[in-house]
This record gives sequence, structure tokens and C-alpha cells, in this order.
Amino acid sequence: MSDTPPFDDALTPPLAGVDLLRFATIGSVDDGKSTLIGRLLHDAKGLLQDQLEAVATSSANRGHDGLDLSLVTDGLRAEREQGITIDVAYRYFATPQRTFIVGDNPGHAQYTRNMATGASTAEVAVVLVDARNGLTTQTRRHVTVAALLGIHQFAICVNKMDLVDWSEDRFDEIVGEMLDVAAKVGIDTVTPIPISALKGDNVVDRSDAAPWYSGPTLLEYLETVDPHPAGDVTGGRIPVQLVLREPGEGRPIRRYAGMVHGGPLRPGETITVMPSGRTSSIDQILVGDKPVEVALPGLSVTVSLTDDLDVIRGDVIAAGAPPTAAREVEATLCWFTDKPLTSGDRLMVKQGTRVERAIAREVISRLDVDALAHEESAASLEFNDIGVVRLATAGPLVVDRYDDDRVLGSFIVIDEATDQTIGAGMIRSWS
Repeated sequence: MSDTPPFDDALTPPLAGVDLLRFATIGSVDDGKSTLIGRLLHDAKGLLQDQLEAVATSSANRGHDGLDLSLVTDGLRAEREQGITIDVAYRYFATPQRTFIVGDNPGHAQYTRNMATGASTAEVAVVLVDARNGLTTQTRRHVTVAALLGIHQFAICVNKMDLVDWSEDRFDEIVGEMLDVAAKVGIDTVTPIPISALKGDNVVDRSDAAPWYSGPTLLEYLETVDPHPAGDVTGGRIPVQLVLREPGEGRPIRRYAGMVHGGPLRPGETITVMPSGRTSSIDQILVGDKPVEVALPGLSVTVSLTDDLDVIRGDVIAAGAPPTAAREVEATLCWFTDKPLTSGDRLMVKQGTRVERAIAREVISRLDVDALAHEESAASLEFNDIGVVRLATAGPLVVDRYDDDRVLGSFIVIDEATDQTIGAGMIRSWS
């Protein structure tokens, strides 16, 4: 067997409506994130026999005596050759208590934008910290980005405790650092757990190595944590991805395809189409070719309306209180490219299913990641900077505050020349 990725992504993701937790592992490079996920899946019996065999083969090819569990998620050839995680790897597993989607996020500074993508759908963050090094600048940056992305619950896993002789003093010191960061970036809850991902201590099974620790193992925490998910709005919403026309009696039937978020949608509900502001009601909701009486968030559907409205890709069909159509927004922006962002720069913004040309009106402030304070005199955002900017768009965006709706409250910035993502923003206000 060749040195192939030990785990493919063909596992079927959990269905909408089950007790599902999405969590992301974040932190600095080499703190043990991939090893932790491999250990969690292995000890929770989340790996199939052929996956274990592939891990064993890859481990042997790399000269390891036993299983190198970091290979469970590092599937790209470049990841295996360099020994780092580059892209986000998603894995699915379940216990009798809950089903999980876990994102193994890269820790290297060069791949912060990949980390932001992986954390954007998570409800809980599992932060890995090397007990020898404590919180690095990159760990602080990742925690700050995760907090800005609306994650409220954090497990701080102090890893490699075996390399500091399971020192309670060292554990308390790192927890104190994390609590200080949490207070400054508005994190609701921090649960500290001392672990050794390599040996499995306090990951799934409780360890005797730290008799001074009486809290949960990582799996116990994940099975019981209340994620308080962000993104609840007063009604269901569909950013329209595609307009379909079907033959009908007298006139074609138009159906609008997209994914439901924010809340459930039901036939008969009054809706507003934004940005036009025109109203109608839902005639029918289809999942595939089957009509349904309720569409839960996360479900891809097509809907037809009782009125013949002019609805196009990029519009939003919204039940309840409608979102706002705005041409100027103030947003927290994570900048991912070497070319600095300055006032007057022209950009492309993708928000929901809508793409608009934009101009950077002003760089309002830049976050000092070490001091966790905003510098009000910032003239630009450099690579990996986080700041507050004001953007004006050529056409209206259909927006909500990010704290209220992750989908309509977020956007990405695209380089028009290369089509690469160069920034990710969270909308704070508009005018």
C-alpha cells in the first residue's frame, strides 16, 4: 500500500436536526492539533479498520514505530512532506450522546485565512497550547479571530503536559494567560483541560497523571457543552443561488434554490425579497422533488412564491423581520495577503450569494494582537492584520450584524486579478 491519505472525506456528514456539534481545533503550529484529533477519533472508536491500516502504513513509511495519529487529518501530500497542516480537514464521528463535525485548522501564520474559513462554521473552539511555550502570538491571533467569528465557548487544552512533568503551576500559569485574552476579546466561557494528545491522557479517558485535576476529559466536555450557537434571527432566510424555470399552466413556474439559515421556513409564510423589499408568501418548498411542510436551517431547498416577483441570484428571501439593504458597511476585517489594504483601494466583495465591486473608504483601526487593543491611527492593514474598515459597494448588500446572522453578517474580499480570497469580514454596522 502506498503512502496515501489515511482518511478520505467520503464519510456521510450528519443529517440536519440531530444533536450535532461543530468544533474547530485552533492554535499555533506544532502545538499538536492534528495529533489531538487523531487521538480523539482513535480512542472514541471513530476510525474504521481500513483507516487504521492506512495510518499504520503511512506511519511505517515515515519511520515511526507506532501509529502517527496526526496523519489521520494531514491528507495533502505537502502536509505529509512538510509535517504541517495547510488546509482545513473535516472529520465526522459520533458517540451515544452526540454527533460531531471537527475541523482541524492549520496553525502556521501563512494559512490564517484557511483557519478563519474552518472556524467560521464552528460553535466551539478547542485551543491547543504547548505547555512548554504557552500562548504564542499566533495562538492569540487565532483565538481573536475565532472570537470575532462568533464562537463563544472555548476549551483550552494545555497539551504536552507530560513534557513539563504534569506541573499544576505551569498549567495554572497558562490558564491565567488565556483568561486574560478571553476577557479582552469577549469570550464567554473558557474550560481548561490538561492533556497529552500523544499519549491520550484526558482526551477520551481520564488520566491518573494529574491527580490535582478534577474537571472533564475533552470528550466529556464536547459531549455536554452548550454551544449557544450564533446566527439566530427572527425568521428563515434563503440567499438565492439559482433561479429555476419549469413549465406551468399559462406561465412558467419559477423556483428559487438556496440553503435555509436563521430559522425554519414553512409554506404559507409571508416573506420579503431583499434588496427590492417586495413581499409575497411561500407557495411550496421542495427538497429534491419532494414537498415538505417545514425546512430547517442547513437544508438546501427550492421554493416557489404565490406572486410573480423579479427575483435573481444574490437576492435574499426572508421571513420575519427583513434584513437591511446597505451600500456602506463598517466591518471587522481579517487581511490575508502581502499587499496592504489602504483607503481608496478597489475590491470585490462576496456576501451571501451576491458579488459587488467595493472601495475601501477608511481603515478605522488595527488590532494589536499582543496588547489586544485597537490602534486608532492605523493607515493600512498588513498581512494577517485584523482591523475595522469602512467599505462602500457599487450595489446594495443585504446585511445583518454578524452577531445576529453569520451568513448575512459576513463577507469575503476577492482579488479581482487573481480571484483569490484576500480578506474576511464581519459586519458591525451600516449606513
